[in-house]
Amino acid sequence: MQYIDNIFFLLCLIAGIGLFAKSLKEIYRNINLGKPINRSDRKSERWATMASVALGQSKMGARPVAGFFHILVYVGFVIINLEMIEIIIDGIFGTHRVLSSVLGSTLYGWFTATLEVLALLVIIAVVVFFIRRNVVGVKRLTMKELLGWPKNDANLILIIEFVLMMAFFTMNSSDLLLQAKGVLPQHGWFPVSQGIFAPFLDIFDFDKGFLHFMERGAWWSHILGVLFFMNYLYYSKHLHILFAFPNTWFANLEKKGKINNLDSVTKEIKLMMDPNADPYAAAPAEDPNAVPEKFGASDIFDLNRVQLLNAYTCTECGRCTSVCPANITGKKLSPRKIMMSTRDRLEEVGKNINTNGKFVDDGKKLLDDHITREELRACTTCNACVEACPILIDPLSIIIEMRRFMIMEESSAPQEWNGMMTNIENNAAPWQYNQADRLNWAIEN
Repeated sequence: MQYIDNIFFLLCLIAGIGLFAKSLKEIYRNINLGKPINRSDRKSERWATMASVALGQSKMGARPVAGFFHILVYVGFVIINLEMIEIIIDGIFGTHRVLSSVLGSTLYGWFTATLEVLALLVIIAVVVFFIRRNVVGVKRLTMKELLGWPKNDANLILIIEFVLMMAFFTMNSSDLLLQAKGVLPQHGWFPVSQGIFAPFLDIFDFDKGFLHFMERGAWWSHILGVLFFMNYLYYSKHLHILFAFPNTWFANLEKKGKINNLDSVTKEIKLMMDPNADPYAAAPAEDPNAVPEKFGASDIFDLNRVQLLNAYTCTECGRCTSVCPANITGKKLSPRKIMMSTRDRLEEVGKNINTNGKFVDDGKKLLDDHITREELRACTTCNACVEACPILIDPLSIIIEMRRFMIMEESSAPQEWNGMMTNIENNAAPWQYNQADRLNWAIEN
Protein backbone atom coordinates (compact mmCIF):
# COMPACT_ATOMS: atom_id res chain seq x y z
CA MET A 1 0.00 0.00 0.00
CA GLN A 2 2.97 2.33 0.41
CA TYR A 3 3.24 2.67 -3.37
CA ILE A 4 -0.42 3.52 -3.97
CA ASP A 5 0.34 7.24 -4.51
CA ASN A 6 3.08 6.43 -7.01
CA ILE A 7 0.83 4.06 -8.95
CA PHE A 8 -2.03 6.55 -8.98
CA PHE A 9 0.35 9.30 -10.15
CA LEU A 10 1.69 7.12 -12.95
CA LEU A 11 -1.85 6.24 -14.08
CA CYS A 12 -2.81 9.95 -14.14
CA LEU A 13 0.33 10.79 -16.09
CA ILE A 14 -0.25 8.04 -18.67
CA ALA A 15 -3.94 8.96 -19.04
CA GLY A 16 -3.16 12.68 -19.42
CA ILE A 17 -0.43 12.18 -22.00
CA GLY A 18 -2.46 9.51 -23.81
CA LEU A 19 -5.53 11.74 -24.17
CA PHE A 20 -3.34 14.62 -25.31
CA ALA A 21 -1.68 12.42 -27.94
CA LYS A 22 -5.13 11.31 -29.16
CA SER A 23 -6.19 14.95 -29.54
CA LEU A 24 -3.04 15.83 -31.48
CA LYS A 25 -3.62 12.83 -33.75
CA GLU A 26 -7.13 14.11 -34.55
CA ILE A 27 -5.84 17.60 -35.28
CA TYR A 28 -3.12 16.16 -37.54
CA ARG A 29 -5.77 14.16 -39.41
CA ASN A 30 -7.97 17.23 -39.82
CA ILE A 31 -5.10 19.34 -41.14
CA ASN A 32 -4.30 16.62 -43.67
CA LEU A 33 -7.81 17.02 -45.11
CA GLY A 34 -6.36 20.04 -46.91
CA LYS A 35 -4.37 20.01 -50.13
CA PRO A 36 -0.64 19.26 -49.92
CA ILE A 37 1.68 22.25 -50.27
CA ASN A 38 5.45 22.29 -50.51
CA ARG A 39 6.91 24.59 -47.87
CA SER A 40 10.23 22.79 -47.38
CA ASP A 41 12.37 25.30 -49.28
CA ARG A 42 14.76 27.86 -47.72
CA LYS A 43 15.19 25.76 -44.60
CA SER A 44 17.75 27.99 -42.89
CA GLU A 45 15.44 30.99 -43.32
CA ARG A 46 12.53 28.99 -41.92
CA TRP A 47 14.48 27.95 -38.83
CA ALA A 48 15.54 31.56 -38.29
CA THR A 49 11.95 32.78 -38.69
CA MET A 50 10.66 30.24 -36.18
CA ALA A 51 13.39 31.12 -33.69
CA SER A 52 12.72 34.84 -34.03
CA VAL A 53 8.91 34.91 -34.17
CA ALA A 54 7.73 31.85 -32.20
CA LEU A 55 10.56 31.46 -29.71
CA GLY A 56 11.80 35.04 -29.55
CA GLN A 57 8.35 36.70 -29.69
CA SER A 58 9.81 39.36 -32.02
CA LYS A 59 6.46 40.59 -33.35
CA MET A 60 4.80 41.00 -29.95
CA GLY A 61 6.51 44.34 -29.38
CA ALA A 62 4.29 46.06 -31.95
CA ARG A 63 1.85 46.59 -29.06
CA PRO A 64 4.24 47.23 -26.15
CA VAL A 65 1.86 46.82 -23.19
CA ALA A 66 0.23 43.59 -24.34
CA GLY A 67 3.55 42.37 -25.73
CA PHE A 68 5.41 42.92 -22.45
CA PHE A 69 2.86 41.07 -20.32
CA HIS A 70 2.51 38.29 -22.90
CA ILE A 71 6.27 37.72 -22.79
CA LEU A 72 6.08 37.53 -18.98
CA VAL A 73 3.42 34.81 -19.20
CA TYR A 74 5.21 33.00 -22.02
CA VAL A 75 8.68 32.95 -20.43
CA GLY A 76 7.36 32.42 -16.92
CA PHE A 77 4.98 29.61 -17.77
CA VAL A 78 7.53 27.76 -19.92
CA ILE A 79 10.37 27.97 -17.38
CA ILE A 80 8.15 27.25 -14.39
CA ASN A 81 7.07 24.03 -16.03
CA LEU A 82 10.68 22.89 -16.01
CA GLU A 83 9.75 22.00 -12.45
CA MET A 84 7.49 19.37 -14.00
CA ILE A 85 10.65 17.29 -14.49
CA GLU A 86 11.14 17.24 -10.73
CA ILE A 87 7.44 16.65 -10.03
CA ILE A 88 7.29 13.69 -12.43
CA ILE A 89 10.39 12.07 -10.93
CA ASP A 90 9.09 12.66 -7.39
CA GLY A 91 5.67 11.32 -8.34
CA ILE A 92 6.96 8.12 -9.92
CA PHE A 93 9.67 7.26 -7.37
CA GLY A 94 8.19 8.79 -4.23
CA THR A 95 11.09 11.19 -3.68
CA HIS A 96 10.82 14.79 -2.48
CA ARG A 97 12.50 17.62 -4.42
CA VAL A 98 14.91 15.22 -6.08
CA LEU A 99 16.70 17.98 -8.01
CA SER A 100 18.07 19.41 -4.76
CA SER A 101 20.44 16.43 -4.53
CA VAL A 102 21.27 16.61 -8.23
CA LEU A 103 21.93 20.35 -8.54
CA GLY A 104 23.38 20.97 -5.11
CA SER A 105 22.07 23.38 -2.48
CA THR A 106 23.34 26.62 -4.07
CA LEU A 107 22.26 25.94 -7.64
CA TYR A 108 18.96 24.46 -6.50
CA GLY A 109 18.36 27.55 -4.38
CA TRP A 110 18.80 29.83 -7.39
CA PHE A 111 16.63 27.49 -9.46
CA THR A 112 13.70 27.63 -7.01
CA ALA A 113 14.11 31.39 -6.49
CA THR A 114 13.97 32.00 -10.25
CA LEU A 115 10.81 29.94 -10.51
CA GLU A 116 9.19 31.91 -7.70
CA VAL A 117 9.96 35.29 -9.23
CA LEU A 118 8.67 34.17 -12.62
CA ALA A 119 5.52 32.70 -11.04
CA LEU A 120 4.79 36.04 -9.37
CA LEU A 121 5.25 37.85 -12.72
CA VAL A 122 2.86 35.37 -14.36
CA ILE A 123 0.23 36.10 -11.70
CA ILE A 124 0.61 39.86 -12.24
CA ALA A 125 0.37 39.42 -16.04
CA VAL A 126 -2.74 37.22 -16.02
CA VAL A 127 -4.48 39.63 -13.63
CA VAL A 128 -3.66 42.51 -15.99
CA PHE A 129 -4.97 40.52 -18.95
CA PHE A 130 -8.17 39.64 -17.08
CA ILE A 131 -8.77 43.31 -16.25
CA ARG A 132 -8.07 44.37 -19.85
CA ARG A 133 -10.64 41.88 -21.14
CA ASN A 134 -13.37 42.29 -18.56
CA VAL A 135 -13.01 45.74 -16.99
CA VAL A 136 -11.16 48.05 -19.36
CA GLY A 137 -12.84 46.47 -22.39
CA VAL A 138 -10.11 46.85 -25.03
CA LYS A 139 -12.02 47.15 -28.32
CA ARG A 140 -10.34 44.30 -30.19
CA LEU A 141 -11.03 42.01 -27.21
CA THR A 142 -14.74 42.81 -26.98
CA MET A 143 -15.89 42.47 -30.61
CA LYS A 144 -18.99 40.45 -31.37
CA GLU A 145 -17.15 37.38 -32.74
CA LEU A 146 -15.71 36.91 -29.23
CA LEU A 147 -19.08 36.82 -27.46
CA GLY A 148 -19.96 33.52 -25.81
CA TRP A 149 -17.46 30.67 -25.86
CA PRO A 150 -14.39 32.60 -27.17
CA LYS A 151 -14.62 35.10 -24.31
CA ASN A 152 -15.28 32.38 -21.74
CA ASP A 153 -12.38 30.35 -23.11
CA ALA A 154 -9.95 33.27 -22.80
CA ASN A 155 -11.08 33.96 -19.22
CA LEU A 156 -10.94 30.29 -18.26
CA ILE A 157 -7.35 30.02 -19.46
CA LEU A 158 -6.38 33.06 -17.37
CA ILE A 159 -8.13 31.57 -14.32
CA ILE A 160 -6.40 28.19 -14.82
CA GLU A 161 -2.98 29.88 -15.07
CA PHE A 162 -3.72 31.90 -11.93
CA VAL A 163 -4.83 28.79 -9.98
CA LEU A 164 -1.76 26.83 -11.12
CA MET A 165 0.56 29.58 -9.91
CA MET A 166 -1.28 29.85 -6.56
CA ALA A 167 -0.99 26.08 -6.12
CA PHE A 168 2.72 26.44 -6.81
CA PHE A 169 3.09 29.11 -4.10
CA THR A 170 0.93 27.15 -1.63
CA MET A 171 3.15 24.11 -2.15
CA ASN A 172 6.33 26.12 -1.63
CA SER A 173 5.00 28.06 1.37
CA SER A 174 3.80 24.99 3.26
CA ASP A 175 7.08 23.24 2.36
CA LEU A 176 8.98 26.23 3.76
CA LEU A 177 7.01 26.13 7.03
CA LEU A 178 7.59 22.38 7.34
CA GLN A 179 11.31 23.03 6.91
CA ALA A 180 11.16 25.64 9.66
CA LYS A 181 9.49 23.09 11.96
CA GLY A 182 12.20 20.52 11.19
CA VAL A 183 9.85 18.11 9.43
CA LEU A 184 11.61 18.48 6.05
CA PRO A 185 15.32 19.07 5.36
CA GLN A 186 16.48 22.55 4.34
CA HIS A 187 16.48 22.85 0.55
CA GLY A 188 15.67 25.61 -1.91
CA TRP A 189 15.30 29.36 -1.67
CA PHE A 190 11.75 30.71 -1.80
CA PRO A 191 11.92 34.54 -1.65
CA VAL A 192 8.35 35.23 -2.75
CA SER A 193 6.80 32.55 -0.55
CA GLN A 194 8.95 33.63 2.38
CA GLY A 195 8.04 37.29 1.96
CA ILE A 196 4.34 37.04 1.06
CA PHE A 197 2.61 33.67 1.30
CA ALA A 198 4.32 31.81 4.16
CA PRO A 199 3.79 34.67 6.69
CA PHE A 200 0.10 34.65 5.79
CA LEU A 201 -0.18 30.90 6.44
CA ASP A 202 1.88 31.22 9.61
CA ILE A 203 -0.78 33.54 11.09
CA PHE A 204 -3.09 30.53 11.48
CA ASP A 205 -0.39 28.49 13.24
CA PHE A 206 -1.29 25.27 11.42
CA ASP A 207 0.12 22.08 12.91
CA LYS A 208 2.55 19.82 11.06
CA GLY A 209 -0.14 17.43 9.90
CA PHE A 210 -2.26 20.12 8.28
CA LEU A 211 0.78 21.77 6.66
CA HIS A 212 1.76 18.40 5.19
CA PHE A 213 -1.81 17.98 3.91
CA MET A 214 -1.63 21.44 2.30
CA GLU A 215 1.75 20.75 0.73
CA ARG A 216 0.59 17.45 -0.75
CA GLY A 217 -2.76 18.89 -1.81
CA ALA A 218 -1.07 21.79 -3.62
CA TRP A 219 1.44 19.39 -5.20
CA TRP A 220 -1.35 17.19 -6.55
CA SER A 221 -3.39 20.23 -7.63
CA HIS A 222 -0.43 21.56 -9.59
CA ILE A 223 0.34 18.34 -11.50
CA LEU A 224 -3.32 17.45 -12.15
CA GLY A 225 -3.97 21.07 -13.17
CA VAL A 226 -1.14 20.94 -15.68
CA LEU A 227 -2.48 17.66 -17.15
CA PHE A 228 -5.97 19.17 -17.35
CA PHE A 229 -4.60 22.33 -18.99
CA MET A 230 -2.66 20.23 -21.50
CA ASN A 231 -5.80 18.38 -22.59
CA TYR A 232 -7.97 21.49 -22.51
CA LEU A 233 -5.75 23.01 -25.21
CA TYR A 234 -7.55 20.90 -27.84
CA TYR A 235 -10.76 22.84 -27.18
CA SER A 236 -9.08 26.22 -26.80
CA LYS A 237 -7.52 28.98 -28.84
CA HIS A 238 -4.41 28.39 -26.76
CA LEU A 239 -3.23 25.66 -29.12
CA HIS A 240 -0.92 28.40 -30.35
CA ILE A 241 1.31 27.55 -27.38
CA LEU A 242 2.35 24.50 -29.42
CA PHE A 243 1.38 25.30 -32.99
CA ALA A 244 3.10 28.70 -33.20
CA PHE A 245 6.34 26.82 -33.85
CA PRO A 246 5.31 24.74 -36.89
CA ASN A 247 3.09 27.58 -38.08
CA THR A 248 6.00 30.03 -38.28
CA TRP A 249 8.27 27.38 -39.84
CA PHE A 250 5.78 26.71 -42.65
CA ALA A 251 4.92 30.40 -43.10
CA ASN A 252 4.86 32.00 -46.54
CA LEU A 253 8.30 33.56 -47.04
CA GLU A 254 7.41 35.36 -50.26
CA LYS A 255 7.09 39.14 -50.25
CA LYS A 256 3.88 40.39 -48.69
CA GLY A 257 1.34 41.17 -51.38
CA LYS A 258 2.58 38.52 -53.79
CA ILE A 259 -0.47 36.46 -54.69
CA ASN A 260 -0.03 32.91 -55.90
CA ASN A 261 -1.02 32.26 -59.52
CA LEU A 262 -2.96 29.25 -60.70
CA ASP A 263 -0.82 27.19 -63.10
CA SER A 264 -3.77 26.53 -65.41
CA VAL A 265 -4.54 30.24 -65.70
CA THR A 266 -0.88 31.18 -66.16
CA LYS A 267 -0.62 28.70 -69.03
CA GLU A 268 -3.70 30.13 -70.73
CA ILE A 269 -2.35 33.70 -70.44
CA LYS A 270 1.01 32.69 -71.91
CA LEU A 271 -0.75 31.07 -74.86
CA MET A 272 -2.84 34.20 -75.40
CA MET A 273 0.25 36.41 -75.39
CA ASP A 274 2.19 34.24 -77.85
CA PRO A 275 0.69 34.52 -81.36
CA ASN A 276 2.79 31.59 -82.57
CA ALA A 277 1.85 29.19 -79.78
CA ASP A 278 0.01 26.01 -80.57
CA PRO A 279 -2.30 25.27 -77.64
CA TYR A 280 -2.58 21.63 -78.68
CA ALA A 281 1.11 20.97 -79.34
CA ALA A 282 2.15 19.79 -75.89
CA ALA A 283 -1.26 19.12 -74.38
CA PRO A 284 -1.28 15.78 -72.51
CA ALA A 285 -3.96 13.26 -73.24
CA GLU A 286 -6.91 14.02 -70.99
CA ASP A 287 -8.73 11.38 -69.02
CA PRO A 288 -12.39 11.60 -70.07
CA ASN A 289 -13.41 10.52 -66.56
CA ALA A 290 -11.20 13.03 -64.76
CA VAL A 291 -12.90 15.69 -62.66
CA PRO A 292 -11.94 19.19 -63.89
CA GLU A 293 -9.73 21.13 -61.53
CA LYS A 294 -11.69 23.32 -59.17
CA PHE A 295 -10.82 26.98 -59.01
CA GLY A 296 -10.52 28.45 -55.54
CA ALA A 297 -12.11 27.14 -52.35
CA SER A 298 -15.64 26.69 -51.12
CA ASP A 299 -14.84 24.34 -48.23
CA ILE A 300 -11.90 23.35 -46.05
CA PHE A 301 -11.01 20.47 -48.42
CA ASP A 302 -10.05 23.05 -51.06
CA LEU A 303 -7.64 24.91 -48.78
CA ASN A 304 -4.05 23.81 -48.31
CA ARG A 305 -2.68 22.24 -45.16
CA VAL A 306 -0.79 25.34 -44.03
CA GLN A 307 -4.01 27.36 -44.20
CA LEU A 308 -5.72 24.76 -41.99
CA LEU A 309 -2.74 24.84 -39.61
CA ASN A 310 -3.19 28.64 -39.53
CA ALA A 311 -6.78 28.14 -38.41
CA TYR A 312 -5.77 25.92 -35.49
CA THR A 313 -2.94 28.29 -34.54
CA CYS A 314 -5.00 31.51 -34.42
CA THR A 315 -4.76 33.13 -30.98
CA GLU A 316 -7.89 35.27 -31.49
CA CYS A 317 -5.86 38.28 -30.34
CA GLY A 318 -7.59 40.51 -32.90
CA ARG A 319 -4.49 42.39 -34.03
CA CYS A 320 -5.42 41.56 -37.61
CA THR A 321 -8.97 42.88 -37.26
CA SER A 322 -7.87 46.03 -35.42
CA VAL A 323 -5.80 47.14 -38.44
CA CYS A 324 -8.20 45.94 -41.16
CA PRO A 325 -9.40 49.05 -43.10
CA ALA A 326 -12.62 47.29 -44.09
CA ASN A 327 -13.45 46.51 -40.46
CA ILE A 328 -12.42 49.98 -39.27
CA THR A 329 -14.87 51.55 -41.73
CA GLY A 330 -17.74 49.45 -40.39
CA LYS A 331 -17.83 46.61 -42.92
CA LYS A 332 -18.59 43.08 -41.83
CA LEU A 333 -15.13 41.66 -42.55
CA SER A 334 -12.99 40.56 -39.60
CA PRO A 335 -9.83 38.61 -40.52
CA ARG A 336 -9.90 37.05 -37.04
CA LYS A 337 -13.42 35.80 -37.66
CA ILE A 338 -12.29 34.30 -40.99
CA MET A 339 -9.76 32.17 -39.10
CA MET A 340 -12.22 31.29 -36.32
CA SER A 341 -14.87 30.26 -38.86
CA THR A 342 -12.37 28.12 -40.77
CA ARG A 343 -11.44 26.34 -37.53
CA ASP A 344 -15.12 25.88 -36.62
CA ARG A 345 -15.80 24.25 -40.00
CA LEU A 346 -12.69 22.11 -39.66
CA GLU A 347 -13.84 20.89 -36.25
CA GLU A 348 -17.33 20.29 -37.64
CA VAL A 349 -15.88 18.07 -40.36
CA GLY A 350 -13.64 16.32 -37.81
CA LYS A 351 -16.64 15.43 -35.62
CA ASN A 352 -18.43 14.16 -38.73
CA ILE A 353 -15.50 11.81 -39.42
CA ASN A 354 -15.38 10.68 -35.78
CA THR A 355 -19.08 9.79 -35.91
CA ASN A 356 -19.18 8.10 -39.32
CA GLY A 357 -15.66 6.75 -39.77
CA LYS A 358 -15.31 8.94 -42.86
CA PHE A 359 -16.68 12.26 -44.01
CA VAL A 360 -20.35 12.07 -44.96
CA ASP A 361 -21.69 15.06 -46.85
CA ASP A 362 -23.52 17.21 -44.33
CA GLY A 363 -24.86 19.71 -46.85
CA LYS A 364 -22.70 22.48 -45.42
CA LYS A 365 -19.73 24.42 -46.74
CA LEU A 366 -17.25 26.92 -45.40
CA LEU A 367 -18.66 29.44 -47.87
CA ASP A 368 -22.11 30.75 -46.93
CA ASP A 369 -22.58 28.46 -43.89
CA HIS A 370 -19.60 29.86 -41.96
CA ILE A 371 -18.21 32.77 -43.98
CA THR A 372 -20.50 35.11 -45.87
CA ARG A 373 -19.88 36.59 -49.31
CA GLU A 374 -20.26 40.05 -47.85
CA GLU A 375 -17.22 39.44 -45.64
CA LEU A 376 -15.11 38.20 -48.53
CA ARG A 377 -16.05 41.04 -50.89
CA ALA A 378 -15.18 43.67 -48.28
CA CYS A 379 -11.47 42.72 -48.30
CA THR A 380 -9.14 45.22 -49.99
CA THR A 381 -6.23 42.70 -50.14
CA CYS A 382 -4.02 45.31 -48.45
CA ASN A 383 -2.14 42.68 -46.36
CA ALA A 384 -2.50 44.67 -43.14
CA CYS A 385 -3.85 41.58 -41.35
CA VAL A 386 -0.92 39.45 -42.49
CA GLU A 387 1.60 42.07 -41.35
CA ALA A 388 -0.08 42.45 -37.95
CA CYS A 389 -0.25 38.77 -36.99
CA PRO A 390 2.32 37.97 -34.27
CA ILE A 391 2.67 34.36 -35.46
CA LEU A 392 2.53 34.81 -39.27
CA ILE A 393 -1.02 33.62 -39.93
CA ASP A 394 -2.33 34.53 -43.39
CA PRO A 395 -6.11 35.20 -43.42
CA LEU A 396 -5.79 36.91 -46.80
CA SER A 397 -4.82 33.70 -48.57
CA ILE A 398 -8.09 32.06 -47.48
CA ILE A 399 -10.11 35.11 -48.56
CA ILE A 400 -8.46 35.11 -51.99
CA GLU A 401 -9.10 31.39 -52.55
CA MET A 402 -12.76 31.75 -51.61
CA ARG A 403 -13.19 34.79 -53.86
CA ARG A 404 -11.58 32.83 -56.69
CA PHE A 405 -14.26 30.18 -56.27
CA MET A 406 -17.04 32.75 -56.26
CA ILE A 407 -15.82 34.46 -59.41
CA MET A 408 -14.22 31.65 -61.46
CA GLU A 409 -16.61 28.83 -60.57
CA GLU A 410 -19.88 30.66 -59.93
CA SER A 411 -19.39 33.95 -61.82
CA SER A 412 -20.63 35.54 -58.61
CA ALA A 413 -19.41 39.12 -58.38
CA PRO A 414 -20.90 42.60 -57.97
CA GLN A 415 -21.72 44.43 -61.18
CA GLU A 416 -18.84 46.85 -60.66
CA TRP A 417 -16.36 43.97 -60.44
CA ASN A 418 -17.71 42.36 -63.60
CA GLY A 419 -17.33 45.64 -65.48
CA MET A 420 -13.74 46.00 -64.29
CA MET A 421 -12.84 42.42 -65.19
CA THR A 422 -14.44 42.78 -68.65
CA ASN A 423 -12.32 45.88 -69.25
CA ILE A 424 -9.17 44.04 -68.18
CA GLU A 425 -10.01 41.17 -70.51
CA ASN A 426 -10.78 43.42 -73.50
CA ASN A 427 -8.54 46.44 -72.91
CA ALA A 428 -5.78 45.08 -70.61
CA ALA A 429 -6.73 47.79 -68.10
CA PRO A 430 -9.54 48.33 -65.55
CA TRP A 431 -10.83 51.36 -67.46
CA GLN A 432 -13.16 51.40 -70.44
CA TYR A 433 -10.63 52.76 -72.91
CA ASN A 434 -9.45 51.23 -76.13
CA GLN A 435 -5.87 50.00 -75.86
CA ALA A 436 -4.81 52.37 -78.61
CA ASP A 437 -6.02 55.33 -76.53
CA ARG A 438 -4.33 54.40 -73.25
CA LEU A 439 -1.50 56.92 -73.59
CA ASN A 440 -3.61 59.85 -74.79
CA TRP A 441 -3.42 61.44 -71.35
CA ALA A 442 0.37 61.67 -71.67
CA ILE A 443 0.23 63.22 -75.17
CA GLU A 444 -2.34 65.81 -74.10
CA ASN A 445 -0.26 66.82 -71.09
